Amino acid sequence: MDSPQAGRDGAARALLRRETRALRRQVLPPILFGAGALLAAIGGAWLVAGLLATLLGHGASGWGALAAAAALAVLGAGLALAQERAQLAAGEAARARLRDAAFARLLALGPADASGVGDRASLVVDRVEVLDGYFARWIPAAALAMLGPPLVCAAVAWADAGSGVILGLAGLLYPVAMALTGIGAAQASRRQFEALGRLSGRFLDRMRGLPTLVLFNRQEAEAEALGTAATELRGHTMKVLRVAFLSGTALELLAGGVLACLAWRHRDLLGGGADPTAAIFSLLMVPAFFAPLRGFAAAYQDRLQAAGAASALAPLLEAGEPEGLRLEAIPPRVVVTFTDVRLSYDPARPPALDGLSFRANSGETLVLAGPSGAGKSSVLRILMGFARPEAGRVAINGQDALALRPEELRRLSAYVGQTPHLFRATLRENIRFARPDATAGQVEAAARAARVLDFAEALPDGLDTLVGEGG
Repeated sequence: MDSPQAGRDGAARALLRRETRALRRQVLPPILFGAGALLAAIGGAWLVAGLLATLLGHGASGWGALAAAAALAVLGAGLALAQERAQLAAGEAARARLRDAAFARLLALGPADASGVGDRASLVVDRVEVLDGYFARWIPAAALAMLGPPLVCAAVAWADAGSGVILGLAGLLYPVAMALTGIGAAQASRRQFEALGRLSGRFLDRMRGLPTLVLFNRQEAEAEALGTAATELRGHTMKVLRVAFLSGTALELLAGGVLACLAWRHRDLLGGGADPTAAIFSLLMVPAFFAPLRGFAAAYQDRLQAAGAASALAPLLEAGEPEGLRLEAIPPRVVVTFTDVRLSYDPARPPALDGLSFRANSGETLVLAGPSGAGKSSVLRILMGFARPEAGRVAINGQDALALRPEELRRLSAYVGQTPHLFRATLRENIRFARPDATAGQVEAAARAARVLDFAEALPDGLDTLVGEGG
């Protein structure tokens, strides 16, 4: 394995370990509920085995045993339902935590981020969504796969030592079967996820630029390129599914072999003499023994996909916090000074800014004019902390602005783009979007300063009028 890939895999594992520790309160309840359901299944199986032995002429019948078995069945079903709900809650908590962290990092990077819009959308939507399965299904399944089979094996060995040995050998053979059928599974899953990310990003970026593609008569070429990417994704997906089907088949063959061995061992079940309770219990415990392993096999794909998603998320989330000072208070008046500022995006191309100097006093309106590519947007990126100049000085009220953290710079500025976006919310909520803690008086003052009240007061609901997505 090449060194860069090994580094990405290590970062992905570190990310998953850190998030698992942070979400341990969410992932522990599904494990406990699953273990409780397994214990209820063991107790119920023993009672059912005793009832069946009674029907075969051994032991004493009793309504109490039947009622206890029914109660354990209901308890097990309730614990299984609670486990599913706890798994959903763990997945939701993981998605919320990871999306908050990803959005915070993307906001810190800003529009100067080199990745495309499609790649970023795929990162915070698709890849975070995949990690839901890791925390909601894989972690509980892995824990129960280590806890459940030994527990069932011990219970069966207590009832019949030979049957316990057979189940123990099956448990030892299961990792071997998984290893033989899952060779190359991690690499196949990672390639599938990389192909999915490329296709998602390319599709979204091309949809956004569709008018330009049509203008230059490139729509057919891009359609062919998307078709090639889709074919590549289909091939990688089929490889992943092949691994999943092979692992499931190996588990079913192993379960069938164990059941056949136990049936052969207890072939004289109906023959007479001995109490068949232990034999019936051993046979009833075969599904309970393999149930955690089936859950483990089903969730193994979630683990593989999570590894691929984490390797893409790790470079974003592992990036260090930006350095800089924080503002004690926002100054009421601001004077901005640029002195011989230089900024380059690509060493092979001319700099976007080269020796720019100007001064904007408080209350003064400054217009930056120039052709496309002259550096107007670069000035705004520097003022909002999305870019750092290579040389020169940027001062706010005579102090070095670059000593502040990027988010502190953004607190000092308000930006209205060429095509501002309104969300599907009320006018008041749209105004409060940049500062959620703003009071009603501050919102009204901002609306008055922006001349929003000039038309909002004529609306039936005023600032509480609902506007649609995009205005």
